[in-house]
Amino acid sequence: MPAAPSKTRSWTVYIVRCANGSLYTGITNNLAGRIADHNAGRGAKYTAAFGPVTLAWKRRKKDRSAASKLEAAIKKLSRTEKDGLVAGRRKI
Repeated sequence: MPAAPSKTRSWTVYIVRCANGSLYTGITNNLAGRIADHNAGRGAKYTAAFGPVTLAWKRRKKDRSAASKLEAAIKKLSRTEKDGLVAGRRKI
């Protein structure tokens, strides 16, 4: 059984690009494991349907609350704004 996540572990907000070109945003405290889950069909229903995925962007946050707030802000962006974020032309 895997160890329970530590309360002091940082969280990562990430954007993956799906095989169909769409972008999916999420948060995790184990990025490599989460990407593997998405690619194995155990992640979100969306990425299971449109995978495999590749990591397009990431940012670490000190806690889950901060990560969740950033995730929500990214999900409000337009596709053009998300593309700019991934390309490094936009900051958030």
